Amino acid sequence: MAKPKELKVTLLKSKYGRLKSHRGCITGLGLRKIRQTVTVLDTPENRGMINRISYMVSVEEA
Repeated sequence: MAKPKELKVTLLKSKYGRLKSHRGCITGLGLRKIRQTVTVLDTPENRGMINRISYMVSVEEA
């Protein structure tokens, strides 16, 4: 069975002063601090959260 693809997501900007839904996406991805990097599965749900906050994060394939 093939291993699921993963994405490395890094928070680049502060979550303070953002829309509540955008802060929720940050929390949902498991990000807490600026320059923190997390690895998440490449699913449609995670892609949607990343697309919504794309101006605050950088993404690369793991």
